[in-house]
Formats: sequence, C-alpha cells, structure tokens
Amino acid sequence: MMNQRAQATHAADEEGELLGRARSGDGEAFRAIMQACNQPLFRIARSVLRDDTEAEDVLQETYLRAFRNLGEFRGESSILTWLSRIALNEARGRLRRRRPTVELDAVEAAQQQGSRILMFPTASSDPERSASLAEARRLLEHAVDDLPESFRLVFILREIEERSIEETAALLAIRSETVKTRLHRARRLLRRMLDRKLVSAVSEAYPFLGRRCERLTQAVLARLEAAHLP
Repeated sequence: MMNQRAQATHAADEEGELLGRARSGDGEAFRAIMQACNQPLFRIARSVLRDDTEAEDVLQETYLRAFRNLGEFRGESSILTWLSRIALNEARGRLRRRRPTVELDAVEAAQQQGSRILMFPTASSDPERSASLAEARRLLEHAVDDLPESFRLVFILREIEERSIEETAALLAIRSETVKTRLHRARRLLRRMLDRKLVSAVSEAYPFLGRRCERLTQAVLARLEAAHLP
C-alpha cells in the first residue's frame, strides 16, 4: 500500500499525463478534467453568485479560458487549484458587474456566540428519510447563501470542499489566521440563522398527515370492523 508521499507523486504523474494529452487536443482528457473538477468549481462559483445558472456559466467560461491557455499552466499547483482561481476571478467579476460586494463589517453587530453547526446530511435509502434530509440540506444551503461572500467562500472551501487552511488562504489571497477567523464567524452566524429558521418550524414538527394519517385511520377502522364494534 502506497504511503501519502507516494500517492501524491502518483497523482501528480497522472495529472501531468492528462495535461499532456489535453495540450495535444485530446477531447477525452478535457472530459476527464471537467468531470474531476465540476463539483468543486461549481461550489466556488455558486458561493459567490448564489445562482445555479450563473455558476454554470462561470464553469463554462472557466474551462474555455483555461483550455485555450493551457500553455500558461506551469504545474506550480494542481490543475484544480489553477482552475479554482480562474473560476473565482470570473465569478467575482460577474458579481461586481451585478452589485457591490457586501462589507464584512455589516454583519459584526448581528453575530452571537454559537457552536459548530450540524454536519451536512447524507443520503439514505429510506424515501421518507431522504426527503427529510433533502429538506435539511436545502435549509442549510439557504442559510449559507445568506452569509456575506467572504464568509461564504471560506465556509464552502473549508467545510464543504475540505480544502486545507493553507490552500484556502492561497486561493483567496488572505492570511491563514484570516481564514480561521472568517470560518469561526461564519459558523457563529450560520448557527444564529439556523436557530431562527428552526424556531419558526417548531409548530410544524412531527407531522402526521396525508398518507400516514389515512393509513392509520384505515387500519383502526379495519380492526373495529373485525371486532364487530360500532
């Protein structure tokens, strides 16, 4: 079994071979790069723009720009890091044309003490549980969308993409200590927003309507009939 250094070297060799094929115009190499990078790049663009369609447009523009200029990529970072910088710059450019950037100081007064938020929900084979998890995910996504851009970017990169502090700092051109501070503030603000949203949903907790209600009603009626009770 390869150690971490050997795995990193093997991955770098594979990426170098893939880039070589892409530079020669191999369409399958382009496809492989995009399939490996689509999700992390979409998350970065989406975290800036908060719009799925615009984020997809950013991805297309990112790939077109990158693939046209593969000769500029010197391999000083991974291809994903290079593409991430292009996607981030493209998304921020679109945001500047759309509206002013939110200032971080605007949310300082709204922050309160809070602990780490809940883990992101995972998939389930149970349809009802899957629906509940999907709703929980949507609730969390909406809360993340409401974060200021600088907090949102750090949260997406660190918590969702699981990038290191150092990689996040390099990508955003900020200090590592700033990454830590913004992540801490993002968690606090998210906790506050989620608490507010969850409180408003308390009155709708433990629903027993629709098919579940009908199923129980029919079961009780069937038992009453079997027992010859009115």
